[in-house]
Amino acid sequence: MKPEFLLRLMQKLKWLAGGTLLLIALLWLADRVWPLPLPKDDLARVVLAEDGTPLWRFADASGVWRYPVTHEQVSPYYLEALLTYEDRWFYRHPGVNPLALGRASWQNLSGARVFSGGSTLSMQVARLLDPHSRTLPGKLRQLWRTVQLEWHLSKDQILDLYLNRAPFGGTLQGVAAASWAYLGKSPQNLTRAEAALLAVLPQAPSRLRPDRHPQRAQLARDKVLRRLAEFKVWPQGSVAEALEEPLWLAPRQEPSLAPLLARRLNRPASPPLIRTT
Repeated sequence: MKPEFLLRLMQKLKWLAGGTLLLIALLWLADRVWPLPLPKDDLARVVLAEDGTPLWRFADASGVWRYPVTHEQVSPYYLEALLTYEDRWFYRHPGVNPLALGRASWQNLSGARVFSGGSTLSMQVARLLDPHSRTLPGKLRQLWRTVQLEWHLSKDQILDLYLNRAPFGGTLQGVAAASWAYLGKSPQNLTRAEAALLAVLPQAPSRLRPDRHPQRAQLARDKVLRRLAEFKVWPQGSVAEALEEPLWLAPRQEPSLAPLLARRLNRPASPPLIRTT
């Protein structure tokens, strides 16, 4: 009996190993046939003053304005608000959070009120890079792109893609462009209330645009602040102060200083951020 059991076990292990190798080979082939559509230089550039203030912008072919940043160049408040509200387990899951996905699916099927979505930040980046329909084939495509993101990029690189590609309403993409356009300041200098506002805007950028729908935007901001207090990310006193902070917006204006200098500096080989001295 014992040798027969071991023989059956070895046979099953061989089938399992063979199936695993076949799956890896198929995924490798699919990755070559349908490569990850990482963004390239699309000619969206910003000319900066010496202190980093935008002087002039050159939109891409779609008229979109971006101000490239990395996660090290934005306020820690913003990163805390974003990750707490959108994806608390971002640095721990493999791109898909099974618990959140299962909970969201159950709420959708049962018609229950949805308290949280199932999409991780990695899944949102996958959708930004390769837009698709919300059908089942579209969701499977999103999952495949998410797997590719996690294969090819580090978590910090995926986060940086989100920081620069998330929609903020109109022609604004990325947290830095939104921070300058709506608040008139660098994303490094955000208050807690401002960080919470910018963290929630990409959820519904048109419906929550603070320059058009300030009441909606403030309600959404306050929801993020309360979530941060609930999970004890920020002290209750700091959140209470942030809730009292009025929704103040800078006069909405696009960078429009030094146009002649900007055009002279904008060359085909210029980087996305062109600094004057």
